[in-house]
Amino acid sequence: MIPFVDLKSQYLSIKQEIDNAVLQVLDSTQFILGNEVQTLETEFASYCNADFGIAVNTGTSALHLALLAAGIGPGDEVITVPFTFVATVAAICYTGARPVFVDIDPVSYTIDVTQIEKAITERTKAILPVHLYGQPADMEPILEIARRYDLIVIEDAAQAHGAEYKGQRVGSIGDLGCFSFYPGKNLGAYGEGGMVVTNHPEYTQKMRMLRDWGQEQRYHHVLKGYNYRMDGIQGAILRVKLRYLENWTEARRNHAALYDQLLADSWLKTPVVMPYSRHVYHIYSVRCPGSDTMPPSQQRQALQKMLNEQGIQTGIHYPIPVHLQQAYADLGYKLGDFPWSEKAAHEVLSLPMYAELKTSQIQTVVESLQKFDCGEKFR
Repeated sequence: MIPFVDLKSQYLSIKQEIDNAVLQVLDSTQFILGNEVQTLETEFASYCNADFGIAVNTGTSALHLALLAAGIGPGDEVITVPFTFVATVAAICYTGARPVFVDIDPVSYTIDVTQIEKAITERTKAILPVHLYGQPADMEPILEIARRYDLIVIEDAAQAHGAEYKGQRVGSIGDLGCFSFYPGKNLGAYGEGGMVVTNHPEYTQKMRMLRDWGQEQRYHHVLKGYNYRMDGIQGAILRVKLRYLENWTEARRNHAALYDQLLADSWLKTPVVMPYSRHVYHIYSVRCPGSDTMPPSQQRQALQKMLNEQGIQTGIHYPIPVHLQQAYADLGYKLGDFPWSEKAAHEVLSLPMYAELKTSQIQTVVESLQKFDCGEKFR
């Protein structure tokens, strides 16, 4: 079996350090926030080249608090993409604001910056680009548009820990950057976790109150807040793992390079790294074009079934864009509104990718892909 993600291997490689860190939290009894979380905030913000970090319980909470700190609320509009995990859009809706979608660029899968300006209205308050799969969005034109229209830029960097745009770490490029520490992420907790990083002290103060019931001090509730605090144990675990993140990232990048090399003459389309990007490959996603005899989604389904039968796990990120999800039908979008997002949703297939992946496993995955009868002509 070649798993899609192998969390056990990673844990075993750092088991003693993790176990000791957890035991220290148990001994300290600082189970909610506490010294480990506070130190993680400083260390992770520094890693992102940001001044402040605000640790929370999930990546979704990070997005929610970032939006609230920026003053987003009912009647406002936030521009983002439909080809993303649903949390990006859910967090906007939590504030009472309306998500306004812009299609993705067909090469990078990130927001098509040429489409942003025409989506701006008098209600627009923020742009929320998604650094999808570990590749940054094209931030320079986004920031230029935001400056001209006086908009906030909130980066969804949930899949992009350590990714860089023109040498600058994501999360510190816009006004606020939001990360997820879900276990499968490049930097993952052993449970849930998230972080907002920013260079703005006023946003920092507001988010630290909002995550802890709006308290300025204990039992003094200045804002109507939430219970979005990070556990001390997760803070300690993430501090250990942060020390390994760069090595793990380089391993992922090396694995991706090998996939690229072995699949260079394949019928599958491999990821394109944009010239401004340091891609960190949270996901290594190939595209399965349709043939004369089979549309893309059926081709992908057949390929995925064959791989699974050979003991190779894969994923699809994401099979239904948010504008076509039943839960968001009230936004009023329809099939055909965002053709590149819809095309990607029908074609993408995520291959096994994690730092501990072996060269022999990648070779096995590629050999299996090459055995698949994909037909002769592609659409």
